[in-house]
Amino acid sequence: MADTATAAAAAAASAANASTDAPPFQLGKPRFQQTSFYGRFRHFLDIIDPRTLFVTERRLREAVQLLEDYKHGTLRPGVTNEQLWSAQKIKQAILHPDTNEKIFMPFRMSGYIPFGTPIVVGLLLPNQTLASTVFWQWLNQSHNACVNYANRNATKPSPASKFIQGYLGAVISAVSIAVGLNVLVQKANKFTPATRLLVQRFVPFPAVASANICNVVLMRYGELEEGIDVLDGDGNLVGSSKIAARHALLETALTRVVLPMPILVLPPIVMSMLEKTALLQARPRLLLPVQSLVCLAAFGLALPLAISLFPQMSEIETTQLEPEIARATSSRTVVYNKGL
Repeated sequence: MADTATAAAAAAASAANASTDAPPFQLGKPRFQQTSFYGRFRHFLDIIDPRTLFVTERRLREAVQLLEDYKHGTLRPGVTNEQLWSAQKIKQAILHPDTNEKIFMPFRMSGYIPFGTPIVVGLLLPNQTLASTVFWQWLNQSHNACVNYANRNATKPSPASKFIQGYLGAVISAVSIAVGLNVLVQKANKFTPATRLLVQRFVPFPAVASANICNVVLMRYGELEEGIDVLDGDGNLVGSSKIAARHALLETALTRVVLPMPILVLPPIVMSMLEKTALLQARPRLLLPVQSLVCLAAFGLALPLAISLFPQMSEIETTQLEPEIARATSSRTVVYNKGL
């Protein structure tokens, strides 16, 4: 009789798991394959899901406890793969993977679009004055600096002085480039007023892209000096590698260059066409709401595409790393947290 009940319970659990079409749960592993761009894209759609911003403290504790129960083999009967994947999604969206501390809401990747869209709208406002250009570039790089710091590889401590250096370097570079390009455009006598206005709308992209590189490198320069932890396939620490740190920063910097392309290039093109429509010409007050929606759509598309270029837990062959790393493990490859 007991065997019959056990078999029935197992069958019910199996049916529940099958009904969700969720893959078998793997603790600490992504739900979707990271070897393909599409798999990484689906993975990061979960990471940036803004619904996780509304997860309560109680729900977070329940998710963490569920994963702890799974880890120690004390999971209660009837828990499905879908519930486990959902719990891991919540934990990854809110807690830093290296420190397990909560990331402040505006600086989580799930908060990047909701909190960053108003800044993008401000960057793309037409007829910018010198003061407004400086303000929006400063605000954008302040937000980026905090996001970079909050989502950094935190396997090694980083002093506050490094954060301040990175922040100041990013702000100065962004403001200098944006103001310099605006001055050049204003002095370009060959441009008609309409062409000058159109060109000015594209000024934020080179300013933001170059500043983003400075931001990432300066904010995370300590990783280049100290190295970052590399792990074997079982998650065991192999050592600290400066070469892996260089790879991590290069991948993150490339992501930060690609990210503003759709955000700061597409909206000016779209708005230049929409402004000619009879609706917006008759109702100019709709310009700002329409531009905000266009920026939100571009941001929502660009962020998962950009951060999907590389997996967060990147893999590298030990032969490419320091000799002491290669000697410390029998694994052919090791992994490291690239950061976001």
